[in-house]
Amino acid sequence: MKYLFLTITFSFLQLTYSQENKSITGSITHKTATIEKASIEILGTNYIKQTDNNGIYAFSDVPQGNYKIEVSAAGFKTQRKNISIQVAKQIQLNFELQTEDNELNEVVVSGTLKAIKRLESAVPVEVYTPVFFKKNPTASIYEALQNVNGVRPQLNCGVCNTGDIHINGLEGPYTSVMIDGMPIVSSLSTVYGLSGIPNSLVERIEIVKGPASSLYGSEAVGGLINIITKNPTNAPLFSADVFTTSWLETNADLGVKFNISKKATSLLGLNYYNYNQKIDNDNDGFTDVTAQNRISVFNKWNFNRAQNRLFTLAVRGMYEDRWGGDVRWEKKYRGGDEIYGESIYTKRGELLGTYQLPTTEKLMLSFSGNVHFQDSRYGTTSYIANQKIAFLQLTWDKKIGKNDLLTGIASRYTYYDDNTQSTALLNENNPEKTWLPGIFVQDEIAFSEKHKILLGLRYDYNSIHGNIVTPRFAYKLKINANNILRFNAGTGFRVVNLFTEDHAALTGSRQVEIAHNLNPEKSVNANLNYIKKVYFDNGTFLGIETTAFYTQFSNKIVSDYATDPNKIIYDNIDGYALSQGISCNTDINFTNGLKFILGATYMDVSNVEKGIKTRPYLTENFTGTWTVSYKINPINLAIDYTGNVYSPMKLPLLSETDPRNPNSPWYSLQNIQFTYAGWKNFELYAGIKNLLNFTPKQNNPFLISRTEDPFDKNVQYDSNGKVLVTPQNPYGLTFDTTYVYGPNQGIRGFFGLRYNLY
Repeated sequence: MKYLFLTITFSFLQLTYSQENKSITGSITHKTATIEKASIEILGTNYIKQTDNNGIYAFSDVPQGNYKIEVSAAGFKTQRKNISIQVAKQIQLNFELQTEDNELNEVVVSGTLKAIKRLESAVPVEVYTPVFFKKNPTASIYEALQNVNGVRPQLNCGVCNTGDIHINGLEGPYTSVMIDGMPIVSSLSTVYGLSGIPNSLVERIEIVKGPASSLYGSEAVGGLINIITKNPTNAPLFSADVFTTSWLETNADLGVKFNISKKATSLLGLNYYNYNQKIDNDNDGFTDVTAQNRISVFNKWNFNRAQNRLFTLAVRGMYEDRWGGDVRWEKKYRGGDEIYGESIYTKRGELLGTYQLPTTEKLMLSFSGNVHFQDSRYGTTSYIANQKIAFLQLTWDKKIGKNDLLTGIASRYTYYDDNTQSTALLNENNPEKTWLPGIFVQDEIAFSEKHKILLGLRYDYNSIHGNIVTPRFAYKLKINANNILRFNAGTGFRVVNLFTEDHAALTGSRQVEIAHNLNPEKSVNANLNYIKKVYFDNGTFLGIETTAFYTQFSNKIVSDYATDPNKIIYDNIDGYALSQGISCNTDINFTNGLKFILGATYMDVSNVEKGIKTRPYLTENFTGTWTVSYKINPINLAIDYTGNVYSPMKLPLLSETDPRNPNSPWYSLQNIQFTYAGWKNFELYAGIKNLLNFTPKQNNPFLISRTEDPFDKNVQYDSNGKVLVTPQNPYGLTFDTTYVYGPNQGIRGFFGLRYNLY
């Protein structure tokens, strides 16, 4: 009996000890850099964590058993490890991740304003990392987006080469462009603000296609582009990326990390771009590409605080001097009527930050501010503008049972002044001052592992237009780990200032006329998204993401170029506008180093007035993108073949006698790059851009009309203001720069060098 009692007692103590909950800790790194906000999940359980600012994670109270742990982070390949928890009280488990550019399991923040694994988010978010953009190196974020499916950089001026970003056929003002979730790039800066963001400081770019106004407010009508910058803690000690082209375009991105103290780390970035050639390959007497001299400085700070609370602060300053026009133009002709030129000076400053309040609740204070000064001459037309934007937002993140709540209050103040009639009242200057306070709530409810819904509602009060309400609904069905179905619906709104968004209104080649008081644009949007992942036995990975989308606009503002060739007439549409279609992204990774990233979007974009359906200018029906990559590991060589293809677009002609094509042709921009990485910390790359040597001038007699008479000194009109056909003006045209749909830059080579010191 004594031995039996001892045996039972020993067995009970052993069982009690073995069932005692254990802890798992570790770090997530890439090379020597730690990875912040990486997601760590014990599969098949509710244990999910994120790494802190130092790349550390910890699980406590984990029962004994055999588990599989999965780690994922934006820009890195997902990694899984098996672990057996038996007797040890604490287990150290570290992960070193490898970079990846097309994994479907990144951590994203743009869809719900909080970090979440992309496959777990009820809102579909596309993620693109520097690895993707390095396959076709560019000098700006604007150019870099040309290989993203459903996204098209659109040139709006054939002389100064300014542009915007189209998503699913919708013009740039319908897309909100943010830096670290702050509304930095908006209004006046949609024309020039996308330049000068150092690519070397970009951690990833998140794109939401569809309504985001319930979280982000005005401008997020058709989509959202969120540029996430690197955390200074995770950045290399020094990075450099310098390249030049055969057209003598030179771009330099530099980054330096400073460990100021144990509690503060700073990342300083510099972007410099210079192009000063007068190339006129289409022989129209005007520059094919705008000359630019741009410098941008970016400085971001990360502060380590108690309990890993967040505090980041960043500033950016940018100056740009660009001009295009007659190849004989010099600065002494600026603003005059002797030699035509478009000259733009831009000065811009930005401040943004996030501070987690020292409370038991998760309260996050975000703030941003920017000032933008522009001094422009479009021929003899002067456009001098000054814009200031201040933004403040407080959010509360709280989990209550199955409810993951996010509520917040926000306020934005916009000051805008220029020398046009848009800010004049009774011939006196009257700057526009707009307050836009708002409050929003979002509830993500996880009914089970398979079913999740998201409910959102935002209320804003515009000091000019009054009350605006934007609801949102999302549903996610996780059929299994490799099949995800999502449905999203919501509304959006946008308050318009034409002079800050439509470059055609500023060129001086046409007079602007506003038919009536313009009302805010509103939209209703729905999309259905399906993700399929397939892992083959031989190690090949296939990822397919398909989205069907539908957006209907009311009060859409349209520009009428046809009624009067000397005017652009703006008015709210008397009806509605549609953007609908389907897109598909496919990722294929073979074990031999061959990778495909393929995208295609078919869309129907139209304006419907009085039952008549018309197609807007500069909207394609089909766009396709591809990236084909192959790594030859024995010789450390990577080959990247990238490209896009666009279907015809309707183009703005000046009259029935205009000899230019009314529609663009099918066209494709294709590039190839070779990258050698055989030297430690170095990458040497070279290639060819625009392999097919496509330019819009092909099959057209000219692009810019009447470059020989840019001030219309020899144009004659009849009594109704119609341009007369004369021997000096055989087509009855005026000077016009709005006939443009693609970059007017042909084939060119490029060569560059990257260096990263960790």
